[in-house]
Amino acid sequence: MMRVLRGPGAILLVSCYELGHQPLSLASPLAVLRRAGFAPAAVDTAVAELPDDAIRAARLIAVSVPMHTALRLGAALAARVRGLNPAAHVCFYGLYAGLNADYLLNELADSTIAGEFEEALLGLARALDAGQPLADLPGVHTRRHDAAPVLARLAFEPPARDALPAPRHYAHLVRDGRAVLAGYVEASRGCLHTCRHCPITPVYGGRFFVVPRAIVLADIRAQIAAGVEHITFGDPDFLNGPGHALALVRALHVEFPQVTWDATIKVEHILERRALFTELAGLGCAFVVSAVESLSPAVLGHLKKGHTRADVVEALRILDDAGIPMRPTFVAFTPWTTPRDYLELLDFVDTHDLIGHVDPVQYSIRLLVPPGSALLEDAGADEWLGSLDAERFTYRWDHPDPRMDDLQCEVAALVAAAARAHQDATQTFAAIVEQADRVLEPVPIPVAARAVGGGRHSRPRRAGRRPVPHLTEAWFC
Repeated sequence: MMRVLRGPGAILLVSCYELGHQPLSLASPLAVLRRAGFAPAAVDTAVAELPDDAIRAARLIAVSVPMHTALRLGAALAARVRGLNPAAHVCFYGLYAGLNADYLLNELADSTIAGEFEEALLGLARALDAGQPLADLPGVHTRRHDAAPVLARLAFEPPARDALPAPRHYAHLVRDGRAVLAGYVEASRGCLHTCRHCPITPVYGGRFFVVPRAIVLADIRAQIAAGVEHITFGDPDFLNGPGHALALVRALHVEFPQVTWDATIKVEHILERRALFTELAGLGCAFVVSAVESLSPAVLGHLKKGHTRADVVEALRILDDAGIPMRPTFVAFTPWTTPRDYLELLDFVDTHDLIGHVDPVQYSIRLLVPPGSALLEDAGADEWLGSLDAERFTYRWDHPDPRMDDLQCEVAALVAAAARAHQDATQTFAAIVEQADRVLEPVPIPVAARAVGGGRHSRPRRAGRRPVPHLTEAWFC
């Protein structure tokens, strides 16, 4: 029986970008592969160089692609791998591997894995190691074998982070003028909800799986031992399983009362679980990320978000009463976003004193429509959907009002320049307002769309509040 993948570095796991976090997408399969007797190397190219020698030594190179930016970077890496080590088996794994399997298998990859990937990746390693055929491997999609994602709860191992760069190389939490090391865990995977623009929807189809509490807490302990003082729960929605989530943060607070944390929670869940938030604040919740995405009824309907503008206002009130800041995310540019919608969004941020809560990149986000997206099922897709740009991993679309496409490009450039200059969010917001007014030739905003006593050009109503806690990595895409 062949044994070609057991030596150190014969399997190479690579992450290209994971939102500024130490990549769990490397730490988790590292543990699973080690348990099975393999000795993989792991490189996060976001913070470290990937040497040519490491590429040449590997027989299986697995590239993590949980998001679009990671896939763009991973595709360039795979082209480099093909030049240096054409005999290596290249596998892409993660959400965007499944969505873009057709292109990847034609151009860059020998296999792709989506869904719950660890056991599928282990199965691939074992088959290659033994020289066995890859047909019928659960979850492993090849040119000859189309495999559905594995959607089942796995036997998790505590993630192995010892081979990864130290936490100091990753995002920090900034709070009260102090920056502390931030870690990252996931208490669950997948999502109960099926928002149309979300890449989780076509892969998980409304299913989610909890990670055992003992595994999550063991991972947190390891990161705290490495100096971490804040934890991001990276679940698509932390309150998909509220009992599981609450038990976790209670246990975390008992063991490490000084450690803070943040989580992503839907507007719907904030309203449904409003009674929890005072306790969550006492358990160390520093802020909540919530995918507001838009305030427009038309846009929210197309995205199937399940909330309204009024719900957003109520969610802000609930969190504010508990002393927890919301850090909203937006999809500011869609085929259905009107100039008035965009100006009303800016007005809403100012009126509700959210300028310091919003990472400026959120004002530039353009709707991404990857292959397989649930947006392709939109009833009016024929009216706005263009051709597939497979090399860019998205369908093209143009806004019916060319000014909106022009504004998106200008805001994206402005935000990028502001980030490089470490510009204050208030200054960046003012520049975006000025740019929007110039490009869109302001349309009147109805009085009903404004909150009493506020407006896009008014003074913040709650001046003097402490700065909102935030992570130093703000590129949520």
